[in-house]
Amino acid sequence: MAFQHGLLNPSPVQRMHLMQVDSVQRWMDELMLMTECECMCILQSKPISVEDDSQSELMFSPQENMQNSLEMLLKRAWIISTELTKIVQKLEKNKWRRIHTMTMRTNCHVRSMIKEYNTFTKTSSGEMHQYESILMDKCSELTDITERCTQTNDDQALSSMKLHINDTLTYVGQYFSQLINLALMQEIKNLVKQLEMCDNVQSMESAIHRLFSLTKEGSRLCQLIAQEGAVVMLFKICRQDCYKGLYPSALRTLASVCCVEEGIYQLEKTIVNVLKISYDIPVSQSYSVSSLIVCVRLCLTPSPQLVFSMGNFSQHYSELSWLIRQKKIIPGWASYDVQGSHSTKTHII
Repeated sequence: MAFQHGLLNPSPVQRMHLMQVDSVQRWMDELMLMTECECMCILQSKPISVEDDSQSELMFSPQENMQNSLEMLLKRAWIISTELTKIVQKLEKNKWRRIHTMTMRTNCHVRSMIKEYNTFTKTSSGEMHQYESILMDKCSELTDITERCTQTNDDQALSSMKLHINDTLTYVGQYFSQLINLALMQEIKNLVKQLEMCDNVQSMESAIHRLFSLTKEGSRLCQLIAQEGAVVMLFKICRQDCYKGLYPSALRTLASVCCVEEGIYQLEKTIVNVLKISYDIPVSQSYSVSSLIVCVRLCLTPSPQLVFSMGNFSQHYSELSWLIRQKKIIPGWASYDVQGSHSTKTHII
């Protein structure tokens, strides 16, 4: 009975102990919110079992850097975009504590993304560093505002701060999008440069595979890939017999890039230039026009929505047909028609 009485009426010493435990618990909860995001990201990035040699390996080869930076960038970008969307949703419901927690988490993700990307990549431009600095400042500002929202119940003050949060979120979204675009453009440029400068087939195949992986991330990335000259380089590979082993992956990537208007536009310009050159090439020095034709047709296949280009492509097919008949490069040209249909001979992909 005395024991029960002690529990119901704690002594001052017991009360002080409970208060200390409670404050420590609150501090631990706050610390957990700030760090659990980083801990989970670090844990998820590590393999379950690691070889002893690779545990101490801190340096990566350039190709591994490229792959890791791309994977990290896309993963972090997706997480941050999701968090920003959730913050907007919670803001509509005035869930201030939840908003503050999410802004702290987003701040951690942004800083980690910038730090990790700069660790992997040594070619960041001054413009990128400028956006990084502005973005981190805006994220810190957002965290400070949301923290003040958790410390007041004044409706008028909360309403004013809500407008401020909305404006800051808009700036964060804009600078974040611009920073990601710059980083992706830099990575794509490096991959295209690798295709242009490298003579190693394995390295070229690796670069093509990474470009193809990027095309699966959506039309925006396909547009960036087309703008950075990947269409020209992939088309160049498809015209060289020494890279026959790369035809399947190059054509597949080219077809994926040409699912967007910019890709079709770049391909059309490339075909026109090739035709202009081909008119003056003797038969003995002709390019692999068969690969060119298959490439054109396959790039057209996944893009039926881009009707505006069909007329121009039909004209190019007619010109190719005339060119090949004149030079007698491909026997049995009748198996290809102006609309791009082909016989079962074409089995590149």
